[in-house]
Amino acid sequence: MAKGPGEISRRSLLGGLAAATAATLAPRLTAGAGSNEPPGMAVPPAGATGHPASPASIAVVGAGAFGAFTALALRRMGAKVTLLDAWGPGNSRASSGGETRVLRAVYADRIYVELAARAFDRWAEFERLTGRTFFHPTGALWMVADDSDFVAKAAENLRAVGFPYARLEAGEAARRYPQIAWSGVRWALWEERAGFLLARQACAAAVDALVAAGGEYRLARVEPGAVASGRMDELRCGDGSRLAADAYVFACGPWLGQLFPDVLGPRIKPTRQEVFFFGTPAGDPRFEPPRMPVWIEVGERLFYGIPGNERRGFKVADDTRGPAFDPTSGQRTIGEETLARARALLRRRFPDLAAAPLVETRVCQYENSPDQNFVLDRHPAAGNAWLVGGGSGHGFKFAPAWGEQVAATVLGHRPPEPFFTLGRLGNRKPAAG
Repeated sequence: MAKGPGEISRRSLLGGLAAATAATLAPRLTAGAGSNEPPGMAVPPAGATGHPASPASIAVVGAGAFGAFTALALRRMGAKVTLLDAWGPGNSRASSGGETRVLRAVYADRIYVELAARAFDRWAEFERLTGRTFFHPTGALWMVADDSDFVAKAAENLRAVGFPYARLEAGEAARRYPQIAWSGVRWALWEERAGFLLARQACAAAVDALVAAGGEYRLARVEPGAVASGRMDELRCGDGSRLAADAYVFACGPWLGQLFPDVLGPRIKPTRQEVFFFGTPAGDPRFEPPRMPVWIEVGERLFYGIPGNERRGFKVADDTRGPAFDPTSGQRTIGEETLARARALLRRRFPDLAAAPLVETRVCQYENSPDQNFVLDRHPAAGNAWLVGGGSGHGFKFAPAWGEQVAATVLGHRPPEPFFTLGRLGNRKPAAG
């Protein structure tokens, strides 16, 4: 929903107020040469518009992938950070919950391919920081079973950014992966660097790293403070306490629209997404890494799967957006129709699993923006409050690189990227995946 001319003018005015506010905060915290604060995870990106002093304190609401890694990046860039979440990092209600997420770079929009390139590097750096392994490089197999050109266009972006890939004709793909049935597949793309991430573990580790770096984490239900004179007041916590900071970042996933109904209510829509885990034959390695990669079927619907899953089973999920869902009170029981579609997928692509037992299920949610692109922008009436969300089912993979970009934007090291600001909504086609 685009803003009218009057709202845009008001926003420009508030941008000036925000700049003035930042200037008054400058003496309160200086980060950089000679500081004892921890260094940033990387230097600010090229094209930055100067390095004003960061706000003295920043409260980040939401300890999912976007919030936890933003908080960690802010702290490593020198800010005083408090991170808050109602149920904890990677909890079962969060969009970042669950065992695994895909890390890949197949996108039709080059901006995401470039962000993915940074994400691969940042995940490796995060593993070095924590001394743990979160990324499992299985590769990704894209099976093209329709006449769309999405994967072909994405391959052009992979080549331009320098990601290795290979085009496989169906016959060659069948020789490499005989456990997959290839009927109806026109061709396949092998994405060499792709794989999967351990999701809930990574969120918890990011919070641990934040605390180890001197940040603070609180388990708390939070409501935005009052907005007046171009600024947001202190946060209200569920226990009756208040938290004042110089700036606020709201990375609340599917709750973002509920917290800001006047700004984001119609723009962030949670949808119900059902995930199934099927039991593989005892002692059979064909459906486990390394013999089974991450796989995606691009057809009438987009199905994908992840092998391994911390021994939860063979994961099958439908990327098609489901019905509206309340992430707080929604019942997380699966439906027979979606289960039937998952079983039909197994019969079509993995016939040896056609009768596999269903060993686990999960209902999660996407937090969709209208064009399925991310949101990173100031609150239109509060220059010290930032809205970060719109993961739309494909955001987790970018978490450490995206958190770094959000942090650099909030601290004034780079301007907001127009591709992600509120003013663009309604003007772009949905992002694939």
